[in-house]
Amino acid sequence: MPSPTTTRPRSVAARAVRFALVATLVAGGVLAGPSGAAQAASPYERGPAPTTAILEASRGPFTTASQSVSSLSVTGFGGGVIYYPTSTSEGTFGAIAISPGYTASWSSISWLGPRIASHGFVVIGIETNTRLDQPDSRGRQLLAALDYLTERSSVRSRIDSSRLAVAGHSMGGGGSLEAASSRPSLQAAVPLAPWNLDKSWSELRVPTLIIGGESDSVAPVSSHSVPFYNSIPASAEKAYLELNGASHFFPQTTNTPTARQMVAWLKRFVDDDTRYEQFLCPGPSGSQIQEYRNTCPSY
Repeated sequence: MPSPTTTRPRSVAARAVRFALVATLVAGGVLAGPSGAAQAASPYERGPAPTTAILEASRGPFTTASQSVSSLSVTGFGGGVIYYPTSTSEGTFGAIAISPGYTASWSSISWLGPRIASHGFVVIGIETNTRLDQPDSRGRQLLAALDYLTERSSVRSRIDSSRLAVAGHSMGGGGSLEAASSRPSLQAAVPLAPWNLDKSWSELRVPTLIIGGESDSVAPVSSHSVPFYNSIPASAEKAYLELNGASHFFPQTTNTPTARQMVAWLKRFVDDDTRYEQFLCPGPSGSQIQEYRNTCPSY
């Protein structure tokens, strides 16, 4: 596992160097050319060029399989289910651990597992040690699940352990903020309708997409999602998506705007795949979207 303090450079200077390198490669014909037969600008790009149709489909381009993880075979979390692409022809994949919310089991948001995995990620949906675990505990369990995935699981050879992310619903979303705070080497965090008594995340350095529901009465966006988003420094890269009329429980049924933005965020920051930038800037709009904010990284 990488050191918790090791991150891929995201500074303006690092981006400028990367941009100059890509420009040089393009000019030299190493990348894009008139024929369109181009090598990936990032070595982590996986799958075909993205389209809205691909992101909004019920499954992405990768065929997936799954396996259960018994709580008896792990430490630090309560087991769960792993979803992974069956093909290894494109190399290793990034991985994401996802936590359910207070009193809920993984089955409450399990549609996210195969949906995200089918876009080229290894996903572990966790069961928590107890249904009453608070966000700080859920954060530690998410990290324990990532450690298990990369060090001991049967799919560890499919995973690039430098490209990891966390997500969760409600207290699980609050837990994903806790995990990102304590392990800045993570490449992305996606809290869904997050709940946490801690309102300030100024220490966060992990690119974070927060998705909230306009009509959430359990974790109202005005006292949870919005202050969380506002407190995260822009230098970390951040976005806030508020779903029109959505309740606290929007992640518990298939939700296309959530899946589309979540996959695009993970692709952009876990896979460093700039092809997905178009879905982040200027971002989603339409009748299902109440509000969208983003620091919009420029390369």
